[in-house]
Amino acid sequence: MSDHHDHTHAPAPENGAQSATDPVCGMTVTTGQGGRSSAFRGETFHFCSEGCQTKFDADPWFYASGNAEKAPEAAQPGAQWTCPMHPEIIRDEPGSCPICGMALEPMVPSDAPNEELADFSRRMWISAGAAIPLVILTMGELVGLPVRSWLGHQLSVYVEFVLATPIILWAAQPFFRRGWDSIRALSPNMWTLISLGVGAAYVYSLFATFAPGVFPEQYRMGDGVGTYYEAAVVIIALVFVGQVLELRARERTGDAIRALMDLAPKTARRILPDGTEYDAPLENVVEGDMLRVRPGDSVPVDGEVVEGRSSVDESMITGESVPIEKTDGDRVTGGTINRNGTLAIRATQVGADTVLAQIVEMVAGARRSRAPIQGLADRVAAYFVPSVVAVAVVAFFTWLAIGPNPAIAYAIASAVSVLIIACPCALGLATPISITTAAGRGAQAGVLIKDAEALERMGRVDTVIVDKTGTLTEGRPKLTDVVAFDDGDEGAVLSLAAALERGSEHPLAEAILEGARDRGLEPERAEDFDAVTGKGVRGRVGGQSAALGNQAMMDELGIDTSRANEAADAFRAEGKTAMYVAADDRLAGIVAVADPIKESTAGAIRDLHALGLTIIMATGDNQRTAEAVAGKLGIDEVRAGVLPEDKKTLVDELRAKGRHVAMAGDGVNDAPALAAADVGIAMSTGADVAVESAGITLLRGDLVGLVRARKLARATLRNIKQNLFFAFAYNSLGVPIAAGVLYPVLGLLLSPMIAAAAMSLSSVSVIANALRLRRVEL
Repeated sequence: MSDHHDHTHAPAPENGAQSATDPVCGMTVTTGQGGRSSAFRGETFHFCSEGCQTKFDADPWFYASGNAEKAPEAAQPGAQWTCPMHPEIIRDEPGSCPICGMALEPMVPSDAPNEELADFSRRMWISAGAAIPLVILTMGELVGLPVRSWLGHQLSVYVEFVLATPIILWAAQPFFRRGWDSIRALSPNMWTLISLGVGAAYVYSLFATFAPGVFPEQYRMGDGVGTYYEAAVVIIALVFVGQVLELRARERTGDAIRALMDLAPKTARRILPDGTEYDAPLENVVEGDMLRVRPGDSVPVDGEVVEGRSSVDESMITGESVPIEKTDGDRVTGGTINRNGTLAIRATQVGADTVLAQIVEMVAGARRSRAPIQGLADRVAAYFVPSVVAVAVVAFFTWLAIGPNPAIAYAIASAVSVLIIACPCALGLATPISITTAAGRGAQAGVLIKDAEALERMGRVDTVIVDKTGTLTEGRPKLTDVVAFDDGDEGAVLSLAAALERGSEHPLAEAILEGARDRGLEPERAEDFDAVTGKGVRGRVGGQSAALGNQAMMDELGIDTSRANEAADAFRAEGKTAMYVAADDRLAGIVAVADPIKESTAGAIRDLHALGLTIIMATGDNQRTAEAVAGKLGIDEVRAGVLPEDKKTLVDELRAKGRHVAMAGDGVNDAPALAAADVGIAMSTGADVAVESAGITLLRGDLVGLVRARKLARATLRNIKQNLFFAFAYNSLGVPIAAGVLYPVLGLLLSPMIAAAAMSLSSVSVIANALRLRRVEL
């Protein structure tokens, strides 16, 4: 692609030096000694920089011919970032969401390293490094490490201060910034509580370290007032662990788009007007370019075949297993694979206009329109946070007005206790810990969970869309039937067909040859072999003329097929492809090929019906074949002849009617629909892109996993709600006690140390509850 920057022109050359225009960027450069230049076809070109020269040397014809002017804009727009929970937030640089504080992610993923993940990982390890000695210092006595006794109380407190201060002032900086942003935006969330709680614990500890005299006698423990440096640092370290796990998981959601982009080759073989060929960078291909596609190569851009014949594997776009014959005038799609012949194509769509680029955009769009289950915690936090802060303020002024002397110390202590006990460590853990445990349990049962919301939504699904090829069927055509006429031998009919297919490039040839080998037949070689596009093949086998093909082929040879039509139609009604075999100008028999249904499919569909799900089959196959498969399996609705964008349209149409849709598929053609559905379910035996676009992957590549995924989803959702209850119940009970409501009755005032212990206990309860998912029955 050309870099048409608005370069300022160089000053007029001195000493009679010549000037030239850089063919890559259009800048005026001075020629002469030490300048950068390259020769092409007897002409010398001059460059402003090494970058421009490198681009020119990679594709000199493109720049020398002026084609650079016609190059497309890159398929990727200028980089922008958005919030996964609030897609309306769009920024031109990374940062955090002003509504929920979540890290923004790129709208179109790239291979560039995630700077935020690297930064948070570094902060996490440093926080953990400070948390460990702090915990040993404060709680070592419990495990027989009386470090505090050895150092003495005062020195221990100073060591804690030195260890905690860099973590609070440097490592936790992003959390305080998000907390401040949430207050400024009047949108309280988890970060508001974390920054208030951690900030309160640290400020309280500073007073306890440097001004212990302001605290009443009840707050003295032995040598002095207790500090909460370790509580503050442990909270920060734990929150960083959660953040790093979340960022890593979100990084993986972009793999679908990266895998799609990798389908297109990096170069295309350009054919010049004089017939010479060379490999040009893909971004330099313009509409109208002539390109060579050799056997085994990926088709670089959408185009039209100008010469040659081949079968092209379009399964990554259509999901259908049978490669498609291509010859002059046929259209080919970028990213598909040329099987055996050589093609010359004319580029018709390049850059952002190709089918592949449009699928990338569809997946990116669907991926952005998501709201994770964590949103429930944040919705509750929106009410919970202001309530906690209000309680802390009320407690502070109440103690200040009517508390015993020194009233200010009681006021500060009760307000800090309220904030510490309300610090939502358990709230932060409630969702990720259940998801992590459920993901482990799912993996044992062959159900891979990619993201939290897929599980949440799976519990509510009422409609499942399935693809036929590779999902309900094996995805590999097999020989199913051989019929011989006139008391002929089935083996002889199959031997004739296999002999003709030995020389064929036809996609079904492999199924016939494999079928012959399975029956112990070794076909002869055919002579005078001829492949008739769209009809079949013919030649001489063992001294007799032979042909294999469809009705059109038999008509061309003048062979009467009337007595075989009934049998052929019966095969087609079962979803099979029937081909006629002729020998010496008379009909010898029929061979039929089909993509067999997986053994587990029928049982799985019965189970899904029992779970109250409606099943729709959407396939690129013809109506007859699709209905034959659907009839056998008891599928509720059939959509045949469906293109990639039609599957996504079907998903959108069902969702618009208020249905909760799961889509199960295995081809690249399924990727946009997988990403648009409430839950995308991929077969791991399928295309990488399908697996990446899906929230759930079934390892065994059959529908039995769907039933397990449904049960796991319901159990997980229940577990998360229990966790959130535990997290809030502790806080709801602890906050009033910390505020001092029991002091007038029982003389009980909760010290921040006990508040911190209660907070830890709520986290332990949440973890213990989540671990129950390991034993859930699927």
